[in-house]
Amino acid sequence: MSDLRSTGDSVRITLGGPQGMISLRADLAQAAVAKVCTGLTDAPWPALRGVQTGKRGSLLWMSPDEVLILIAPDTITDALARIDQALQGLHHLAADVSDARAVLRVQGAFAREVIAKLAPVDLHPDVFGPGQVIRSRLGQIAAAFWMTDPQTVQVVCFRSVRDYAFDILAASAAAGPVGHFP
Repeated sequence: MSDLRSTGDSVRITLGGPQGMISLRADLAQAAVAKVCTGLTDAPWPALRGVQTGKRGSLLWMSPDEVLILIAPDTITDALARIDQALQGLHHLAADVSDARAVLRVQGAFAREVIAKLAPVDLHPDVFGPGQVIRSRLGQIAAAFWMTDPQTVQVVCFRSVRDYAFDILAASAAAGPVGHFP
């Protein structure tokens, strides 16, 4: 991840480098869907609102009929071919959204609060933690976010609003912690 700017010693906002992303819409209850996705990433199949990471990528449950597959950018073409072959005859849509999305990282002591000040969801540690993904809003934009550890939040948003996302995250971090979470 390359720094765009640092917001101090407690929390740092960084912009992610190239990330391969496939949005797969299908009946997630179909065994073939889980099999091809887990085969691409070596990650276990995610539960409702779950994130699973394997040796070659991650799987994010985005909705009852959508999973986001995060893999190396140079494997996208092969992955799409494997998905189409594995799901032949099943209703599905697999789209490379790598160039349409951006990834940001919020890392530090009060990373959870940086997000909580911007998103209309309950981010208390009893409700949201590592291994869970939320699809919501950050300020005025659509975004999805998940924690990779208690002090790191990954954010995915449309690339067209990446700078706005970065600026509001940086402003939230610069304002400091609120002290809401233990």
